This record gives sequence, C-alpha cells and structure tokens, in this order.
Amino acid sequence: MTNDSSRKFRGKYRIPSARRPGWDYASPGAYFVTICTHNRQPFFGHIAGGEMRLSPIGETARRFWQEIPGHTAARVSVDVFVVMPNHVHGIVVIHDDPVAVETLQCNVSTATDNPMSAISPRAGSLGAIVRSYKSAVTRWCRQNGHPEFAWQSRFHDHIIRNQREYKRIAAYIIRNPAHWTEDRYHEEN
Repeated sequence: MTNDSSRKFRGKYRIPSARRPGWDYASPGAYFVTICTHNRQPFFGHIAGGEMRLSPIGETARRFWQEIPGHTAARVSVDVFVVMPNHVHGIVVIHDDPVAVETLQCNVSTATDNPMSAISPRAGSLGAIVRSYKSAVTRWCRQNGHPEFAWQSRFHDHIIRNQREYKRIAAYIIRNPAHWTEDRYHEEN
C-alpha cells in the first residue's frame, strides 16, 4: 500500500538542515553552540547589573551543561559557556580518542532496525550531545513543577576553525551578560 501523502509532500515542506553539508559532527573539534528556549522565553533568570541571576531552571541548565562530559560515550569536554535568560552559549569539544564511559542520560537510539535510527543523530555527535542535554533539562523541569518549559526545536552551531576564532568566541561568551541589551536574543531586539 502506498501512502499518497508521502508522494504528494515529498521534500516540499522539509526544513533544510542548518548543519554544514558533508561535515561529520562526531569529528574531533571545537563547536560553538547556541540553544534557545521556545519563543525566547526567559526561563533561565534575568540580568542585573551586567550579571546573570539564575532561576532554578537556569541553575539546572548550568549544572547539566557542566555534566555533559559524564553523559556521553564520546570523549567530550565543555569549555567556556554562559546561561543567559533565554539561551545557552557554550563551546563543546569533541576529542580525538573516544573512551568508554557509562552513559547516564543518553536518549539516542542505537538500534539499527528502528526506523528512527536512520534520522537520529549518531551517538557521540554534536547533535546527540545537544539532544541529550535538552532532554535532561526538560525532564528535570517536568519533574519539578515547570511544565511550561520548552526549547526551540533546533540549535545553532559553528565549527571553530582556529585559535584566533576560538579566542573571539570565548570572549563573546564571557562578555554576553554585560552586553545583554545589545544581544540579538534580547527580547527587545
């Protein structure tokens, strides 16, 4: 039996990927990541005097970001990051030599007979890392009386190509709270 809607809408309403074509996002490298809340709602707290004041959800987002290396099968570290009122900026580094660590909160399917495995991000890839992080924060919110919390469905990434670019991005992340009113994610911009 053929599905008429699958022929009718084939490729028509597919959102193009924001990822770099041909790049293996499980490759060793440093990645600048931005993850926003749904409709850029300020779930994570507010800026006062140029400093971020975290809400309970913001504290959880910060803690879970720091715990990313312990929740992945790849050799991953997190570098400079900041939790802002409605988004998280951070640098995720995927290292050369993967090590076997116990996966505590990975929601990535490894079954090959599951149809979702064809579209799911590969374990240890940037997509899997971000998906697991977002899932952990969302689960905590649901379990702790914050059912309204939601993420934007996608995330932004940038492959950091050299040390100069790394320094520029790290400085941007560090300065982000002090320049909140100029930030493109600020609710008035």
